[in-house]
Amino acid sequence: MGRLQYVAICSLDGYTEDAAGSFEWATPDEEVHAFVNDLERPVGTALYGRRMYETLAVWQTIGGPEHPAVENEYADIWRAADKVVYSTTLEAVSTPRTRLERAFDPAAVGRLVAGSTSDVAIGGPALAAQAFRAGLVDDVHLLVHPVVVGGGTRALPDGVRLDLELAGEHRFAGGVVHLHHRRR
Repeated sequence: MGRLQYVAICSLDGYTEDAAGSFEWATPDEEVHAFVNDLERPVGTALYGRRMYETLAVWQTIGGPEHPAVENEYADIWRAADKVVYSTTLEAVSTPRTRLERAFDPAAVGRLVAGSTSDVAIGGPALAAQAFRAGLVDDVHLLVHPVVVGGGTRALPDGVRLDLELAGEHRFAGGVVHLHHRRR
C-alpha cells in the first residue's frame, strides 16, 4: 500500500508563493534539488491541480547537456510518474501518462493510494487542502526557506487539525530546512 505525501517548498511564514504570486525566492539550489529528487523518486502517481500541473509540465521537455544533471534527473523522475490533473477549466492535458479529472473525489483518491504499490504525491496547496480535509495525507514534507514573504498562498490549509509526529529533519547549507512529519 502506498502513502499519500504532500511536499511543499515554503517560506518561514508558511507561504508557497508571495502576495504577488511569485515563488522566485523558492528556487532550489543543487543540494535542495537533489534532495527533492530523492523524495519524488519513489512516487508512482502525482496528483496536481491545474496551476501546479501547468507549472511543472515544462519538465516533459527539459533535458540534455545544457541543463544541470540534477535537473535532467528530476525531468526523468517527473516523466516516469503517472499524473492526474484535477481541473474544471483545463480542456486537455499536454503530457503523456497524464489523465484529467474534473473533480477531486476523496474516496477515489483513497482507493488509488490503498491500491498503489508506490507512493502517491499531491502537489499544490489548493488541491492538497482537499486531501487534508478528507484525512488522506499520510506524510507532510516542508522545505522551509529562510525568507518571510508576509502573505500569499498558504502551504497548509486553515481549519484542519492533524496530529503529526516528526519523522525527520535536514538542514541544508543554504539555510533551507526540511521537516518531515507523519500522521500518527
